[in-house]
Amino acid sequence: MVAAAHRPRAPRRRAVLTVVGCAVLALVVGVAFRPAPTPLPTATTGDVALGRLGREVLGDDRPALAVACVTPTGIRTAVMGAEATDRFEIGSISKGLTGLLFAEMIERGEVQADTRLGTSLPVTGALAEVTLSQLATHTSGLPTQLPGLRQAGRNYWASLTAGNPYGGSVQRRLGALGEVDLDAPRGTYSNLGYELLGAALAAEADRPYRDLLRERVLTPGGLVGATIPYADAELTDADLLGQTAGGRTADAWLGEALAPAGGVRADIGEMSSLTQLLLTGRAAGVDALKPKVTAGDTPTGWAWITQPSPFDERPVTWHNGGTGGFTSFLGIDHERQTGVVILSARQEPPNTTTRAGFELLDRIEDCT
Repeated sequence: MVAAAHRPRAPRRRAVLTVVGCAVLALVVGVAFRPAPTPLPTATTGDVALGRLGREVLGDDRPALAVACVTPTGIRTAVMGAEATDRFEIGSISKGLTGLLFAEMIERGEVQADTRLGTSLPVTGALAEVTLSQLATHTSGLPTQLPGLRQAGRNYWASLTAGNPYGGSVQRRLGALGEVDLDAPRGTYSNLGYELLGAALAAEADRPYRDLLRERVLTPGGLVGATIPYADAELTDADLLGQTAGGRTADAWLGEALAPAGGVRADIGEMSSLTQLLLTGRAAGVDALKPKVTAGDTPTGWAWITQPSPFDERPVTWHNGGTGGFTSFLGIDHERQTGVVILSARQEPPNTTTRAGFELLDRIEDCT
């Protein structure tokens, strides 16, 4: 019996070594045969001068790029490497949309800023006492992602394969929470927090999140063609696939749980329409843009950040996004009554695209 009890150890060890060996081999092969980034095509659909400026600010190492300049009375767009109606992953700008939805539901009286998460979702312990406002301002103490080896493994595998580390259903995400610690520093950027916020809003409205967002925010905001796909089968020819920084085609970031934090896809015209409504104060839930707390030195609304431009010190309200193959930026300078949008089909640090967005705002002279 003793021998029998110990017999599986050798195969298990061999299995572990095999997995590790395959991972190392995949990494070596990936580095050795990594493709170069696709150069941005020279042709521009839309405003050629704006496209030239966008290319200058962001660079050519990307397969597709779309930029927009917006005022209360005019919109200019430029698209390179894609059709004008092709959809990009907007990444965490999805959080900004969830923030708009939160503000809209507060206006309707369906939720309050201090609504406790435990009244909306089956969570327990300290997490049940977290408010929706804390989730919306990254002040809940939640970590960036679901803690644990499973998520760490997904992250690692995604880094090797350019895969999606965020798939899964809301029910599965809730089931994996356990007694999650709320000890992250105030202002810790939390994808998990926004996943839970979106799930709570959907539960309060008794509507699936993506249907609720479409009815309350997307359609009124002009994003009639925007989508929130949960699976590859829901993608169409209009949905671009982005590239990693090294030039590999990245898997689409999809999933029900991810949706409120980073699952929306939209084209540049739709994002421009939303920006114009935000700029003029006519968007549903526009109160989300007003700062509610100061986390660190950064005034934050329901997702939206307001801070001085590094180029001219004027306050800019903005949000960015980054997925496995895309980065994005939406920024509004209320003093100049100007907004910009960047949608890029290349993975890079979101702050790189954010700085480019601030520079674009600074250098654009006329959007009409």
